[in-house]
Amino acid sequence: MGLFKKTKEHEQRAPQELVDLKIAVQKAQLPDSIAQVAFKELERLESTDPSMGEYTIGLNYLDYLISLPWNLFTQDNLDLKHAKHVLDARHYGLRPVKERILDYLAVRTLCSIGAFHILVVDDEEIARTNLEYVLRKAGYVVDTAANGADALECVKKKEYDLVLTDLKMEKMDGMQLLEAVRKIAPFTDTVMITGFATVTSAVSAMKKGAVHYLSKPINLDELRSIVQQVKERKKHIQMSRGPILCFSGPPGTGKTSIGKAIAEALERKFVRLSLAGMRDEAELRGHRRTYVGAMPGRVIQEIRRLGMKNPVFMLDEIDKIGQDFRGDPASVLLEILDPEQNNNFMDYYLDVPFDLSGVMFIATANIVERMPGPLLDRLEVITFSGYTERDKLHIARNHMIPRSLKDHGLIRCTAPFTDEAVLTIVRDYTREAGLRQLEREIAQVCRKLARICLENGADAFPKTIDELLVQQLLGPRRYTREVAAAENRLGVTTGLVWSEFGGEIIFVEATIMRGNQQLILTGSLGSIIKESAQTALSFIRSHAERLNIREDFFTDSDIHIHIPAGAIPKDGPSAGVTIAMSLLSVLSGRPARRDVAMTGELTLSGRILPVNGIREKLLAAQRAGVKTVMLPRSNEVDINDLDAEATENINLVLSDDVMEIIDRVLLP
Repeated sequence: MGLFKKTKEHEQRAPQELVDLKIAVQKAQLPDSIAQVAFKELERLESTDPSMGEYTIGLNYLDYLISLPWNLFTQDNLDLKHAKHVLDARHYGLRPVKERILDYLAVRTLCSIGAFHILVVDDEEIARTNLEYVLRKAGYVVDTAANGADALECVKKKEYDLVLTDLKMEKMDGMQLLEAVRKIAPFTDTVMITGFATVTSAVSAMKKGAVHYLSKPINLDELRSIVQQVKERKKHIQMSRGPILCFSGPPGTGKTSIGKAIAEALERKFVRLSLAGMRDEAELRGHRRTYVGAMPGRVIQEIRRLGMKNPVFMLDEIDKIGQDFRGDPASVLLEILDPEQNNNFMDYYLDVPFDLSGVMFIATANIVERMPGPLLDRLEVITFSGYTERDKLHIARNHMIPRSLKDHGLIRCTAPFTDEAVLTIVRDYTREAGLRQLEREIAQVCRKLARICLENGADAFPKTIDELLVQQLLGPRRYTREVAAAENRLGVTTGLVWSEFGGEIIFVEATIMRGNQQLILTGSLGSIIKESAQTALSFIRSHAERLNIREDFFTDSDIHIHIPAGAIPKDGPSAGVTIAMSLLSVLSGRPARRDVAMTGELTLSGRILPVNGIREKLLAAQRAGVKTVMLPRSNEVDINDLDAEATENINLVLSDDVMEIIDRVLLP
């Protein structure tokens, strides 16, 4: 009985829900195509029993459709000085990155302030003249044509943003002109004007691509409003065209935070979506409404939550996106991140196109090589390099330490951190390209200081925080400058490699023993680095006489090559030269200099080929105390682009032949 009463009440309430929804649809100012879908869904609901599940699904769908920001944009702040100030205030260094972003914003500024060109087409001279006068007074650049044929010639000679055309004209009418303009200039919008307005002609014009339909006599306020709407929409489309930026670099180098700074500079809303481990494409594209608990994808959800159509949308960790039987999310990103396709993005739940062209998408990745080729092709990669010691000192002194003191209740603390204290933390307690571990260690020092202050009173608080106090608070050092402290050994060479965590030092160890011509490779090595070892051995065997080595050294021997830190997977071609020098050291009996590091791909003929990540590798060499670095001569262009801090206290030697560096690496 109680269920029956509840159903009767629902039946009485249902019509009012539909009335409210109908009013909401009319007030929402939906695009014409979306409004048609909404009214058709309303008609279907009116003939549906409210007790059925489809009724609730339809109500929720309409409510979602109305709540989306179909025409709501944030006005961009395109002041480049303001943008530069925000980027400099939030981030120290990163000069190439900031320059690229300012270039990006400059293009959008020019697109937004460009003149708006209109072509007025009418066979009545009075109507033409009046429209030209009204539109010129409103600040538009206006040309006129007396018929469709003349207008078509104008469109062929010049690009227009908008064509206002009469329907009934001699030689070529408005419909024929509309079709011709769509073929010649697909980005030019057309508004149809006629004194014989009928529903049939209006529908026909809209189907053929007209953006609006006006009847004579023209309401000037309505005309100005329509032209302004077209101008705003085209401005946002022009500003959104162009490459999708992808910030690539080690963790902790400021990729996400500089995305927030861009949103702040433009005064747009910011949203971040982590793609790490995402395997279900429905998370991006949504579920069809026939499924129980169906909902839109995350992209549409976030745009609805923000209430604006043009946020800065950060797709974080795009290189770690997954794939399994539930679909391939990366294939959905091909549509989302393509400016030629995303203006009609189809979410399965909405089942109507949504224009994502106004969204400023920014992707982040640690290693872009992991990404599918078609997806990477849609992105413009901006590389974030690691920070030098001087950069870290500046950032810690001006940003991290004041923020950490405030967060730990030490606002009244006037005791300064000395530069030596900060450098001690950087050198002895961190080993990273970014800043995250440095921030953690500074926070730990502040926690210890807060405890001292609470237990012993404010009088016990130190006057300065120097390196000795830092060592007392943080305990024994975690890292040493291993290269500077190491001895020269037989068969042990120092190499430079690049990983998703930045540049790193590796040690290659080689030894020879009695055996039956086996090359043993250990240390969690990938297929490419194993091939590099095979190449190095073949080079030495084929040039044994020139290298003063016994030609049959491999006949009754085994050679074992090992790269320590066996739990960490290693791969890539840049260790080829390092492996060759390690083998040559053990075979010739000449110890290798540990303060000389090298990188480069080796060929069978002994040529040294260029490699990536030069700046990160040089920073790793600085951290380890390396004195000399051997680099491929082909990387000279990369070296010339480096700042002085990246090569400080390092002697760079360039070579394209491994024979040239033997005496520099091996002792007599």
